[in-house]
Amino acid sequence: MNDALELSRRIALAVRDAGGRAVIVGGYVRDRLREHPSKDIDVEVFGLDGGALRTLLETFGRVNTVGESFTVYKIGDLDVSLPRRESKTGRGHRGFTVEGDPTLTFDAAASRRDFTINAIGWDPLTDEYLDPFDGRGDLRRRRLRMVDPATFGDDSLRVLRALQFAARFELEIDEATAGVCRALPLDDLPAERVWGELEKLLLLAPRPSIGLRLARDLGVVEKLWPELVPLADTPQDAEWHPESDVWTHTLMVVDEAARRKEGLTRPEQVSLMLGALLHDIGKPATTAVIDGRVRSPAHESAGVGPATRMLDRLNVHTMDGYDVRARVLELVQLHMIPGAWQKADPPVQDGAFRRMARRTDLALLARLAEADCMGRGGTFDCSASRWFLERAARLGVEHEPPAPLLRGRDLIALGMAPGPQMGEILRAVYDMQLDGTLTTHEEALADARQRVWRLVGMPPEGRRRGKDSPAGP
Repeated sequence: MNDALELSRRIALAVRDAGGRAVIVGGYVRDRLREHPSKDIDVEVFGLDGGALRTLLETFGRVNTVGESFTVYKIGDLDVSLPRRESKTGRGHRGFTVEGDPTLTFDAAASRRDFTINAIGWDPLTDEYLDPFDGRGDLRRRRLRMVDPATFGDDSLRVLRALQFAARFELEIDEATAGVCRALPLDDLPAERVWGELEKLLLLAPRPSIGLRLARDLGVVEKLWPELVPLADTPQDAEWHPESDVWTHTLMVVDEAARRKEGLTRPEQVSLMLGALLHDIGKPATTAVIDGRVRSPAHESAGVGPATRMLDRLNVHTMDGYDVRARVLELVQLHMIPGAWQKADPPVQDGAFRRMARRTDLALLARLAEADCMGRGGTFDCSASRWFLERAARLGVEHEPPAPLLRGRDLIALGMAPGPQMGEILRAVYDMQLDGTLTTHEEALADARQRVWRLVGMPPEGRRRGKDSPAGP
C-alpha cells in the first residue's frame, strides 16, 4: 500500500468518527478499476464544514490551502476537499463560481464531473464503489460518455479532455457526447490549456493517433490547429507511401514515435512527439505531380513556417531549460537527413556528422527518422536511422558537437588580445577540428600559433622578448 493511500484511510477513519464520510474520487478510482493505480489521490469529505475539516486534517500534519474559495487542502500527497457546487456565471471554461458544500450528496457532487469514468467514488474503509452514472460499465464497454448533457458543454476544455482520454484509455466516444463536442466553438481556450491537453495526449497515450483522429472528427483540428487541416487532402506517391495521404502517414508516425520515447527526458519526449506531428507539415505547399509521380520537393524547409505558426499558437518555447521550440523546428527541417546520408555517393564524411551535431540532437533525429520510415504501409528498409546513430555515437556526437580543442584563453596566453581576429582564429581552428584535421589540444595550439604569427609578423613569444625578427613557431 502506498503512503498516500494509507494516509487517506487514516483520514477516512477520523472523518467517520467525526460524523462525516471520506470518499476517494477522480482519476485514482478510474485507474484502480483499470488495474493501474496511481499515487495521486483526491479525497472528498461529506458532512463536515471547511473549518472542522481543516482542524481534523491538522492532526495528521501540515495543511496547505490550495483553493480557499472552494476549500481544497493539501496534506502530504493528498488533495482533500469538500464536494463542490458550481454555478455558470460567464462564457467559457473559466466562467464558473465554485464553492464547497458539505451538504451535497455524492450523486450531486459527481454530476458536475465531465465523463462517467471520472465520476466514480471509492470508499477506502468499506471498499464500496459509488457509481451513480455507470462509469464502471462504460469502462468495460470502452465508451467515453458525458455525465450531464445539460451542463457538459459549459466547459469547452472538456472537448480536449475527450481527445486525451479516448487516446490514453482507447475508448470510443458515444455519439451524443460527440455531438455536444462538435457544437462547442473552443475559441475561449487559452494556449496553455490547449497545450496542456495536447501534451497529455502525445505523452501519455500508447497510440496518440486515436485522439488525433477524434480531433479531426470533432472539428478540433479546424478550430485549433488549422495548419494540420490540408494534410488529409495531400496525396503521396503510392510506391513510397501505400498508406495514402499525409494525414494518415502523420498519424502512423506519431504512434511510432510514441513507441520510441522511452529513456528520454520530458522535454525531449515533447520535442520528438511534436516533431512527429509536424514533420510533413510542409507537404501541402510543395506537393505536385512531377514526371508522372507525386513529389514534395523541399517540403522539409517549407514545413518550418507552418510549424512555427502552430508552435506560436500553442505557446511552446522552453521547458525545464530545454529549447523545445528550436528542437522541433530542427527536426522538421532535418528529418530526411539520415535516409539521404545513408544513400549518399560519395559517402558522407565524419566532418558532416560533427557539423550536423551543431544543428540538432542526432540521437533524437535518428528516432524521428525511424518513426517516419516505419510509419508507412508496406515493408521498407528502415536501417538508415540505426546506421546514422551508430556513426554519430562512434564519433561521440550523438547529443552534442565536439567541445572545442582551443579556447580564447589559449590565444590570450599566446599574447593575442580579444577581438574579431581572435574569433576568426577560433572558428578556423574549430573548423579543422570538425574535419578531423586537428585531433589534440597540442595540434590545435600549434596551428593557432602559426595563425597568430602570420597576423603580427612574428611569434608572440618573440614580441614579448622584444626581438626584431620572427623566429620559428
